[in-house]
Amino acid sequence: MLPAILVRLLLKSRANKAYRQRWGERFGWVKPSKTSTQRPKQKTICLHAVSVGEVMAARTLLEALLRAMPEYRLWVTTTTPTGSDTVQRLFAGRVEHSYLPYDLPGAGKRFLTAVQPALLLVMETELWPNLYANCARRTIPLLLINARLSKRSVRRYHKAGALVTETLACVHGIMARSQRDATYFHQLGATPACITITGNIKFDLKPDPSVAKRGTTIRQQLAHRPIWCAGSTHPGEEATLLAVHAKLVQQFPDLLLILVPRHPERFKAVGELCAASGLAWIRRSQQTCPTLEHNVLLGDSMGELMLWYAASDLAFVGGSLVPVGGHNPLEALAFGVPVISGRYVHNFQDLYPLLQRTQSTKLVASTDELYDIVRYWLQHSDRRRACGRAGKAFMQANRGVVKRLLRAINTCLSK
Repeated sequence: MLPAILVRLLLKSRANKAYRQRWGERFGWVKPSKTSTQRPKQKTICLHAVSVGEVMAARTLLEALLRAMPEYRLWVTTTTPTGSDTVQRLFAGRVEHSYLPYDLPGAGKRFLTAVQPALLLVMETELWPNLYANCARRTIPLLLINARLSKRSVRRYHKAGALVTETLACVHGIMARSQRDATYFHQLGATPACITITGNIKFDLKPDPSVAKRGTTIRQQLAHRPIWCAGSTHPGEEATLLAVHAKLVQQFPDLLLILVPRHPERFKAVGELCAASGLAWIRRSQQTCPTLEHNVLLGDSMGELMLWYAASDLAFVGGSLVPVGGHNPLEALAFGVPVISGRYVHNFQDLYPLLQRTQSTKLVASTDELYDIVRYWLQHSDRRRACGRAGKAFMQANRGVVKRLLRAINTCLSK
């Protein structure tokens, strides 16, 4: 399958040239950065986070590790270029970074030989048989953190049979997000003694205070006009959101939509949708503040989604009107901004029922429902703010996951 994988990289590189770069890392040829402040001979903790969402979720843990364990070098791996960009933007010079190699025996061996990890941390659900087996042979402890499984994933992994059970046997600990996740891992063959329910690390998200301050500044620059942000959108969603916004603008003429596609290679295509919508729009990359004449701001920039949430009155979280599985609603709720999502939120099946009970999050099954909820929250600002505060309070009440993970990491390293 390797030739097909390389062809796939080339095809993806047509939209994002970064997929054509650093292929050596994808086969295990990695080396420390010359600009890193970390010392090469330090013992190493390696953390794998697939892409942007996982890196953002791991951010609080990585900051805690940098503070609590300065004697260790941190090496963060990703799979996607956007994940790589996020690591470099948030932790430039403070951690080592490379792509995680493909799960080939030789690539995994080269990677582990170069990095020499004292511990491997894997975010969420990344089961790589060769990598895990290589760790077991070298007695490198491995922890799955913020471990999650959907019912669909369990069905898929069951098809692999004994291979999954054998892979999980190489894991020292599974730090599950919820009881449901723990049950699913047990069904795949993990022993109960290996599983600990630590909660969802995303509750420990603490936005940089400067982001909230910049969000307030943007609102002042926009004369406090009503704003809703559609973040992490996917193909099939933007046209719907623009149509809903066009209808809303008839009732709320100064309403601004901040539209933020999930993947940067789609900025151009979404810009074309904005142009075709008939709405007055502007690009963030133009570095010009929208005027009252602009109905849409296209967030064609990287690393600013949290800023747009901070500047908004309410948020739609993408990947949910289409069967992607949704994205993290807590990034908006951290600023007290209530959330709307579509019904495809299986990536966060443990989270949304809890948030719905607080009234901070609404799920919609149709374009009409989306329009009705946005309109209601725009008309009833007191109720909207109360819903946002309830979501933020719920987040704060469930924090402490990073502390539990640090205890597990210390225990693992001390054995």
